[in-house]
Amino acid sequence: MIVAEGVTLIPLHIGGITLNPTLLWDESMAVLIDTGMPGQDKQIIEGMKRVGIPFENLKSVILTHQDIDHIGSLPAKPYIEGGRPLLKMELPEQLQHLLDNPPKVRVDHTLNYGDELPFFAGVRVIFTPGHTPGHISLYLKRDKILIAGDAFYCVDGELRAPTKKTTLDLSAAQKSITKFLDFDIHKVICFHGGLCTDGVNEQLRRLVRHNQVI
Repeated sequence: MIVAEGVTLIPLHIGGITLNPTLLWDESMAVLIDTGMPGQDKQIIEGMKRVGIPFENLKSVILTHQDIDHIGSLPAKPYIEGGRPLLKMELPEQLQHLLDNPPKVRVDHTLNYGDELPFFAGVRVIFTPGHTPGHISLYLKRDKILIAGDAFYCVDGELRAPTKKTTLDLSAAQKSITKFLDFDIHKVICFHGGLCTDGVNEQLRRLVRHNQVI
């Protein structure tokens, strides 16, 4: 699904679940944000082909956090590099086998709050802990798009607050959502639930106002 010029979702399907990594691209390079479950690389390659982007153009991968459905064949330092076990080890029964041999990969660069990545007209890093301690979200300045990771999720175009089942620190997660009020956001991409475009700034204010952490 193309979200804006050079921004597309690559839906990945596994065990009745749909995951939504984001691909940023231009004529010279592509950057993938999150990678799905182990073994979904073929789906990613096919998704890139559908929008006419050769896999060879993929120059970087950005991970929002260390959950297995985001790191895929790439595990947050030291969790991503395999030095520590993953913080969350629960998956649906039919997917538990994916935790037997979690992926390991060398991290080339650790992102920090406020960093602005010098590509695609500027990508701002927002530190949004709560779901996991090191969780980040990304703001695309040109298109006013928030790539939320798992800071919250989306159901039929409606943003939903974090839940106890999937959030390690509910208080931190709610504080993280308030950071988004500093940005003019026209669209939100949630890893779980996909694209949200309907009055997202007001939806964000409502989440903060009602403290909807359940």
